[in-house]
Amino acid sequence: MTDDTALARGVLADQIKDRLLQDIMAGRYPARSRIVETRVARELGTSQAPVREALRGLEALGIVEITPFRGARVRHPSAAELGEGYAVRSELEALAAALGVPRMTEADLGALVSGVEDMQRLAALGDRHAVAIADAEFHARLIGLSGNRTLQRIWRSLEPFSRTYITLVVPGADPRWTAELHLPIVEALRSRDPERVVAALRTHFSEASARLDTGWQDEEPPPPGPARGARPRSRPAA
Repeated sequence: MTDDTALARGVLADQIKDRLLQDIMAGRYPARSRIVETRVARELGTSQAPVREALRGLEALGIVEITPFRGARVRHPSAAELGEGYAVRSELEALAAALGVPRMTEADLGALVSGVEDMQRLAALGDRHAVAIADAEFHARLIGLSGNRTLQRIWRSLEPFSRTYITLVVPGADPRWTAELHLPIVEALRSRDPERVVAALRTHFSEASARLDTGWQDEEPPPPGPARGARPRSRPAA
């Protein structure tokens, strides 16, 4: 295999991984449902090799588990595991705030405030998925303020895992509560006091973790078969 061929397959695998992640976050593949390589390859018009690579990438993120002779399933992690992810994200975002708030521009602050306003508007409409996306964008902007690429890279490796299982899947998740949880962070950002922002972020993750403890079920009965209806909107570029 030439280097160009390997590169093309790698790019296609990344595109398929992103597509599958979108499908998981949209609820098309619920927790514990199977993701069948042959079916995904057929739907996307590709071979199984890049699909297999994509699934391995999702396994590395903790989104799916791959078992010999059984294939890939969407993971249903324990509340303790999810809480560990929250603890790590809290520290990463606290560091980002300490680095980023002193260099925050008016445009940066305006974008963060607008992001939470959008979150509230979407929450009022009851659109949990859109709230989850707005939530992720808000925290991504906070991380981006740091200007630290290593910090951004580590945070991105955790974000899909947290957003998939915590924001979208927790039974009874309330989008209004999720949106309002960000208001103290915005008020702290307006003060331009890094210590106040760090404290607001720690409280944010502490409250979210406490809610997770009351709403998450560690065990869930498996679905009867592979998830249905995960049809791609378009074929990934080769």
